[in-house]
Amino acid sequence: MPSCRPMKILLAEDDHVSILMMERTLQKFGYEVVLAHNGREAVDILTAPDGPRLPLVDWMMPELDGTALCREIRSRSGDDSYIYILLLTSKQDRADIVAGLEAGADDYITKPCQNEELRARLHTGRRILSL
Repeated sequence: MPSCRPMKILLAEDDHVSILMMERTLQKFGYEVVLAHNGREAVDILTAPDGPRLPLVDWMMPELDGTALCREIRSRSGDDSYIYILLLTSKQDRADIVAGLEAGADDYITKPCQNEELRARLHTGRRILSL
């Protein structure tokens, strides 16, 4: 019988209040949440065997920001499974959106995000990963 474990999602965020709020929301959506408090820790978790394939990554983080994380994940060759990166930020200028997507993010959501929009974007990521 197949496992009914929830999908793992990485939440990479350095703000404690944001982590608590977002973690609860993601758990309500049915995800198993793995936390990273900086970009370097996030890359290590994502590239580990059986690491999450669906990260929600804050743009502004210590050690490695969200766009640098995207570039590093995308530059790794030989990885067997795709990682669908959802970039989370308060930046709303078109130039920022373009920069985030060009760095390798698959999708982009601005803070504060609406739960319905977040759920829909995560669902899209899950759908892409299942292809």
